[in-house]
Parts: sequence; structure tokens; C-alpha cells
Amino acid sequence: MKWITLPLLCAALWLTGCASTRLVDSDVQSFSQLAGAPARATYSFERLPSQQAQGAQQSAVEEQARLALAKVGLRQDSAAPFYRVQAHARIDLQAYPDYWDGPGWGWGGWGGLGVGRGFYGGLSMRFPPPTLYRREVGLILREAATGNVVYETRAVHEGVWTDNPAVFAAMFDAALNGFPTPPTGPRRIVLEIPR
Repeated sequence: MKWITLPLLCAALWLTGCASTRLVDSDVQSFSQLAGAPARATYSFERLPSQQAQGAQQSAVEEQARLALAKVGLRQDSAAPFYRVQAHARIDLQAYPDYWDGPGWGWGGWGGLGVGRGFYGGLSMRFPPPTLYRREVGLILREAATGNVVYETRAVHEGVWTDNPAVFAAMFDAALNGFPTPPTGPRRIVLEIPR
């Protein structure tokens, strides 16, 4: 009986760990004109006309961006901003492609009979495929005085999680990974967040 206890204990610990955190993997690409940390690290948000029409929704996006910008040393100062920041976030919903047609799923009608080394029968049901959320966030930093873009970054994540604020927060953190001199080219950033 003791030989069963250790595997069960390990499985319980593994499941507890899985239940407490999850990973958000984002595909990130950033472009920077900054040689180092900004000397004047203040900014204010600016909104496109379409973002102005979104009101509270855009404010929530900017709050997530503000938290991520603070982690890289930028602080919001609407009275004397050195940079103007545009932040965006969007979600596209879609079903998993070919979810039920993949290998191993087999026939998916309501029942079936067959003869092999005996007789067998069964009943099967198909449930709707899970919704896949394709999220994208992005930031553009411009010098307030000149309007020149000095930093642009974007992160994309696909997953089934429905809690947008937590996922968007991780994505903005991923988008600013490496600020102010990020690696060139696309990269994948994986961040752990609470469940």
C-alpha cells in the first residue's frame, strides 16, 4: 500500500501546482530608436479618434499599459510628458480549426456498432469546440516635442482563457520585455500568471 502513496502524493502536488499558475506565451516584435534608458521618462497617453469613442474600455487598456510601463521605469505625467504613448488591445474570437477532425478523434456521430474479435457498440457525442481568443496589444512611444516615433512594440497571444485583464497585463509586460533596447526580430516571451 505504501508504494501507492508516493505516486498519489506526487500527482496531487503536480495538480496543485497546475491549478495555481498558468503560462501566457506571447509572440513579440519591438522596434526601438532609443540607445538607452530615457533621461526624461515621463509620458501621457494619447488616443486616436476611434479610441476616444471607446471611453471606459480604452481606459482599462491604458491602465494595464500604465502598470507595464511603470515596471520599465516610465511614469505617467500628463502635465509635463516627454513622450506620448498610444496603447491598443484587441480580441478576435474563433473556434479551434479542425478541432474534431484531428487524428485520434474518429467518427463522431451519435452511435456506432462494429464487429471485430467480438461485438462492440458505443455512443459518442461531440461538444462544440472551445473558443480560441486571439489577443493583440501594442504600444507606440513618440517624443512629445517632435512627434517622432522612438519605440514600437506588439505582442500576440492565442489561448482559451477568458480573463482579459490578467492576460492583457502579461502581454503588455511581454511587449516591453527588453525595453529600451530589445532584441531584433520576432521572439516568444512566456510569463507565468496566477490562475
